[in-house]
Amino acid sequence: MSKLSGKIAVITGGNSGIGLATAKLFAKEGATVVITGRRLAEINTAVAEIGGNAIGIQGDVSNMADLDKLYAEVKAKFGHIDIVFANAGIAEPSPIEAVTEEHFDKTFGINVKGLLFTVQKALPLLVDGGSVILNSSVVNTVGFEGFGVYAASKAAVRSFARTWTAELKARKIRVNVVSPGPIETPIFDKMGLSVEQIEAFGENISTQVPLGRFGRPDEIAQAVLFLASSDSSYVAGIDLYVDGGMVSV
Repeated sequence: MSKLSGKIAVITGGNSGIGLATAKLFAKEGATVVITGRRLAEINTAVAEIGGNAIGIQGDVSNMADLDKLYAEVKAKFGHIDIVFANAGIAEPSPIEAVTEEHFDKTFGINVKGLLFTVQKALPLLVDGGSVILNSSVVNTVGFEGFGVYAASKAAVRSFARTWTAELKARKIRVNVVSPGPIETPIFDKMGLSVEQIEAFGENISTQVPLGRFGRPDEIAQAVLFLASSDSSYVAGIDLYVDGGMVSV
């Protein structure tokens, strides 16, 4: 039997990278998947790749009106939600000397504010016993030069999981975190780095991973599936590192 048969799952940032890989896996496991993203063309392409068990809704998680529209459509179509994967996020490096208010507000607006209200606004539709998975990063533990604001935003995500696990215990809603290490996703193309800088960054990071390579989006998706399904029925409040041993070794 499929692990998510009959489940309704919402995945923010589901049009590429980890979000898209997870949406494909969820659909394969029997879920109906609702994905969001800021770019309509990419959403439509992703929905076609996922197949018949997916719908796409354009929206920016840092925009409250877009989140309200998302959940209004989900309520009208399905009436409830079983799984939320709050995945949408950005990573734009900046050393402390160059951090601007705009950079800070943009990063925290999407990675922290957007994630918080993604979950809060889902709660009226989320079934008791449902699963919430938050996408953080190994940078919530490990320091990388130039990623201070991004790391702080991901540390906030980890903190949310602890608090929300306590706050939602009466509803038996499990809140967990997945923290990827370096993963081959389009996010590196959006950091504002040159091709040479990206290659040098990748080579440097790979040397810090005991398994000696970047991970794949589908490897993160498998971890998210575990946290979303009944396989993890006694797992709550954890931070699951999927990082090739980067943090632990």
